[in-house]
Amino acid sequence: MNIFSVFRLLAFIFLFVALIMCVPLFIAYQYQEVLSISGFMLTILMMLASSLIVIALTQKNHKHIKISVRDSYLFVTLTWLLLSFFGAIPLHVTKTLPTFSMCYFEIMSGFSTTGATAMNDIESAFHSILFWRNMTNWLGGMGIVVLFVAVLPAFGVKGTNLVGAESVGPTKDKLTPKIRHTAMALWAIYLGLSVLEVILLLLGGLDLFDATTVTFGTMGAAGFAPKNASIGAFNSKYVEWVCIIFMFLAGANFSLYFKVLKGQFKKVSQDGEFRLYAKIVLFATLLSAISLYAKGISSLSDSIRDSAFHVISFITTTGFTSENYNNWPIFSQMILFVLTFVGGCAGSAGGGLKVIRIAVMGKVGNNAITKRIHPNAVTKIKVGNDSYNEETVLSICGFVGMYFITIFIGSLVISLTGQDLLTCFSSVALCIGNIGIGLGGIGTNMSFSIFPNWTMWVFSFLMLVGRLELFTVYALFTRSFWRK
Repeated sequence: MNIFSVFRLLAFIFLFVALIMCVPLFIAYQYQEVLSISGFMLTILMMLASSLIVIALTQKNHKHIKISVRDSYLFVTLTWLLLSFFGAIPLHVTKTLPTFSMCYFEIMSGFSTTGATAMNDIESAFHSILFWRNMTNWLGGMGIVVLFVAVLPAFGVKGTNLVGAESVGPTKDKLTPKIRHTAMALWAIYLGLSVLEVILLLLGGLDLFDATTVTFGTMGAAGFAPKNASIGAFNSKYVEWVCIIFMFLAGANFSLYFKVLKGQFKKVSQDGEFRLYAKIVLFATLLSAISLYAKGISSLSDSIRDSAFHVISFITTTGFTSENYNNWPIFSQMILFVLTFVGGCAGSAGGGLKVIRIAVMGKVGNNAITKRIHPNAVTKIKVGNDSYNEETVLSICGFVGMYFITIFIGSLVISLTGQDLLTCFSSVALCIGNIGIGLGGIGTNMSFSIFPNWTMWVFSFLMLVGRLELFTVYALFTRSFWRK
């Protein structure tokens, strides 16, 4: 374990994020928000001071950083834990939320792209705080460590292990020979789509602040919005359709966009996971729209738009809302609830189990039935043109098992609060799935402030575990991880 290298690298990433935090500091100056200026200045100075001290202490024997797989797990986990701590300080200084644990929960929700909130009146917060809150969505969507690897190669550390520990999905696409170039390509695509959405939202009548913060929530598949009523506050069908399109794009594997730019359209059209993702969205939207229209909830066109918006919002784990879906028929609500366990594609900004894992588990079940009928049959796990070996399938099965075990244990712990069964289960499922909205007491326009203060730490842990896909965090709790 190269513990000094881990802390030295942490110091560098703190310097990097301190520089990024100058953006919301500038927003605070623009809006003359004195408390926010103090909060961001204090945080930036704390990050700079701690970083420089660590760099000085590790200078002598650790000029060249070496990071193993175990080191990368520790580094990535500590990065998310400590950045959430520093990121919560401006919220605490400005008294955005009553307690530091709630502030920590809010920023962990942002970085993990969960979008769950403990705020009851979002619009009363300072503009700079809302900007920072939504900016954490955007940074967490593609990954803080991935961005760090992309733009700061000067530290002489190979980023393969770091990116692998933070990236989502059972397999990791290496688009270019060097992982740094892959990280740069992914972030360039992410940035390009973000700029395009901002422009389209500006054309829809939103001001630059709202267009940027909504884009942060959309592209990060995170769901923080600058309004209490989320996207519904804008009362614009155009804005909703823009969000529908970009939420869908954020839920797809970003490596596909790289292939599109390379002119590899055939590979994109034959991608089994993307095709299944599109089919699920289309089928779920049609079922929900039929249910809404049949019950007389809305017109056919509104039923299609509302269904598409919420289906994509739930499956991509974005968490935006345009209306109160708690008033929908139970069938439509059940569709949304089921989608919370699906999630986006591997290599996307979305959370959840991921479409590819659902597909592989379905194939495993089908093969098990085939084996019962034909014991000597030779079966393979194949999704689209991609085949999955036994090791990958075993890893997927283990992940799915641990995913639901975590939900069950988490629900049991949260049940100590005395909330109803649906609220407890839904809140835990949305935290580990990084969704942000659920059913019951934390449905539309409801916040996590209904829970006692101690649960903020439980929910924060669940969001961290969900975003880093269980094993990166859980590995730290095993004896073998710390064994020499």
